[in-house]
Order: sequence, then structure tokens, then C-alpha cells
Amino acid sequence: MNKTPFFSNHIDFGANMVDFFGFSLPIYYEGINIEHKHVRESVGLFDVSHMGQLIIEGNNAYEFLQNLTTNDVSKLNIGKVQYTCMTNQNGMVLDDLLVYMISKKKYMLVVNASNTLKILNWLRLNNKFSVNINDITSKSGLLAIQGPKALDLIQNFTKSDLRSMKSYSFEIMNFGGIEDILISSTGYTGSGGFEIYGEKNKMIKIWDLLFSLKDFNLKPIGLGARDTLRLEMGFCLYGNELSENTTPIEAKLNKVVSFDTNFLGSKNLRKMDIKKSLIAFELKERGVPRKGYHILNENDQQIGIVTSGTMSPSLNKGIGLGFIDSNSNFNDIFVAVRNKKLIAKIVKLPFYKNK
Repeated sequence: MNKTPFFSNHIDFGANMVDFFGFSLPIYYEGINIEHKHVRESVGLFDVSHMGQLIIEGNNAYEFLQNLTTNDVSKLNIGKVQYTCMTNQNGMVLDDLLVYMISKKKYMLVVNASNTLKILNWLRLNNKFSVNINDITSKSGLLAIQGPKALDLIQNFTKSDLRSMKSYSFEIMNFGGIEDILISSTGYTGSGGFEIYGEKNKMIKIWDLLFSLKDFNLKPIGLGARDTLRLEMGFCLYGNELSENTTPIEAKLNKVVSFDTNFLGSKNLRKMDIKKSLIAFELKERGVPRKGYHILNENDQQIGIVTSGTMSPSLNKGIGLGFIDSNSNFNDIFVAVRNKKLIAKIVKLPFYKNK
């Protein structure tokens, strides 16, 4: 099993470790709810080094990515980050990812751990632009520092003005005396914060630096809270809301689809019927919706399926995302939870509004 650069740190902090797509990672330390609330109220550190980091370099790097990603890469500037998808020829989602524009000829892709090999093979298969594709995942570390106190904590280690860094921007800087560290104003929690990229040996030092400032009460956070935090914001997760059986349009990711660029899969996606639609719902009765539970109408007919669900630690109610069949009829929706039919209500995202 693969280990991230911070494996021994997780053990030292008493983490409960699990196999996550071939990586040994912490599911929780103190407990999912405790860690969730700590990120919402203070600052937490996530080891996300399992995420795939791929460098695309060459004279035609822009053309290469414009051909393979759904968003419009021409809108990117150096030092900016773009959320996007990759689709296959049929317009189905291969992955959702981040594109970092490092220079005119160099980009970094950050892909889901479950898809790193698949995307690497897809890029190589469709490399008609003679770009260099380099997987740096195993040489790198990636930490996400999230929460309302993240800015004040990280600012202690750099002369760069992080307060002026706009969302989805990044800078390569000196961090605590360590050169060539990429800091980006990105995250997967909805509570603000930054993500820190660098070579493995440098990132091990950065973990220690971050925990050296005791006043901030920084705590390590596991994958369990990462999932409940993203779900409260309604962020999609590959394997749940996104898959090769789903289009970006069905997953309500229209904002990251630019048909003008004629990306691979756009022709079929444009003419495809929408078979299902992603909804957000909350339970009006006590219960916890889970992936795979049926969504029903008032006549007990199945009209959809839950893709993600949890008991929201912030809201203390059952919340979830799911797909409803486009041709279904309903006035009210229900979720079948352990042989009970619980009343649900379709709501707007995010579930959790920042204070």
C-alpha cells in the first residue's frame, strides 16, 4: 500500500487509518464530528497527498488542455486555477480536476486519486500536441489548511500578502525559509483556506512548521470530516455524483462546460438527452440518508437514488445529494431509510452558509 510523506505523523497523532484507493490515510483522529466542527470554527490540516499531480509542459500545452478539458482554458492566466472536467468521447465524466497555469507552456493538473492512472493513460492516448506529461505525485506532498483561522496561521511563514490572494489563485513562494512552495487559495470545505504543494522532503518540514505555532490550535483532520464538510457545501465527489455514467450537465456543472472550445466529447454531449438531474435535499424527519438509498415519490415509486448523504454536523439534520430521473413525476419526495419512508425537501445549495 502507498504511504504519503506524512504517514508517521498520522500514527503519532493516533489516527485511525484506512486503505483509500491504495493509499494508507487517516479516516479520523478524535472523531469526525469533532474534526468537522474544528474546521468550521478554527483551522484544520488535511493530508491530501494522494491526489494525482500531473505536469503538462510544451509549446502546445494550452491547445492540448483546451482539447481535453470542458472549461475554457483561454480564461486562465499565470497564477490562476480553474475547476474543470474531462469527458470521454461520449461526453461522460472521466474526472473533475483543477488546472494550474504555471507559465504559458506549463500547467499542473490535480486529479482524484481514484483516477490518476486512468487520466494519465487518457492524456497519453490523446497527446496529439507533443506535450510532455509527467506524474509527480510520488515525489510530492500536498497539505490543505482549512478554516477561518487558516489565513492568519499561514501568513506567519511568508512575506507574500496572502490576504490579497484571490480565490482560485496561487503563488510559488518562500515558506518558512523553504523555497519553491506553491500556495493556492483553494479547498474542498467551504470554510476558506489554502492548499500547499511541494517536494516530499520540503513538505515534511512544513508539517512541523505549521504545528510549531501552538496558539492556533491546529489539528489534523481525517477523510471522514473532509467528506462531511464538502457535502455541506454540495461539492461533487467522483464515484458518487460524478462517473462515466454521468455528464457534467446532469451533475449541474454547466458553469465548467464551454461548448465553444469543441473539447473532446462536446459534440455528443451537446446533442445528448438529459436522463437525470442532480438535486440537494434535506430530511424533515430524523434519519441519515446514505449512498444507494432510493428516492421515492408520494406513490412509493422510485424516482431517483442518493449519491451522497450524512447527518450534517453543522445543521444536525440529514442532508444529501442524489439524481432524480428526468421523466419522473412527483409532488413530494421521500427517502427510503432502513425500511422507513422519510419526508425530504429539495433545497438550494449550499446546505451550510458561512457565518
